[in-house]
Amino acid sequence: MHWNSLVTQLFGTYHGMRAAGDFLQGDVMFEGEPLAVVGTTNHAPIGVRLALAQARVVLDTITQHPGRPILLLIDTQGQQLRRRDELLGINRAMAHLGAAIDLARRCGHRVVGLIYDQALSGGFITSGLIADACYALPEAEIRVMRIPAMARVTKLPEEKLTALSQSNPVFAPGVQNYVAMGGVRALWKGDLKAALRDALAHTPTEDLRAYDGAERGGRRLAAPVVQRVLDAA
Repeated sequence: MHWNSLVTQLFGTYHGMRAAGDFLQGDVMFEGEPLAVVGTTNHAPIGVRLALAQARVVLDTITQHPGRPILLLIDTQGQQLRRRDELLGINRAMAHLGAAIDLARRCGHRVVGLIYDQALSGGFITSGLIADACYALPEAEIRVMRIPAMARVTKLPEEKLTALSQSNPVFAPGVQNYVAMGGVRALWKGDLKAALRDALAHTPTEDLRAYDGAERGGRRLAAPVVQRVLDAA
């Protein structure tokens, strides 16, 4: 879905959102209450500039509008693979974005992520996966690593990983698999305004992804391991 169609459905024709290249930002009104929106479009590769621009919006919201909810709109092909960004410290810029989102949560801002098109690799990890919860449209595309790349990293044959992906969501891309693993809390279908209203009202502030994954059968061991660590602390 195009970002303008999405925000029009959510906030009306005169929504106040604006795009500057691949960068999306706006302070909108949702059912009479202000909401800060920041994100990307055009399958944006997240480089230093985009990471810092998003972090700036989050930090400005924390300082200028305490407690204001934040909506992250996610459409990214992952981190920018350029020597310039590597030399400028893309790892630190993306970590800064993730830290800014985490700080917003700790300061009492409700932070909701929405994958409306594509979410790949580090561009997704340092945004939607750090929100209080991440949601997705049914047609969204989500993956962290393709099976050929996973084969190179794990040294396992592609055929074996492909076979595993048929029964284990951890090895398979796709929005339904991320729902099963708990990485995506739910899909937004039908009335998007109602879905956003429910997310802002009921998204938990504690991290329940491991427990959701266990309950849904897509990630069975994370929650027990987390509990063992907590019990031993």
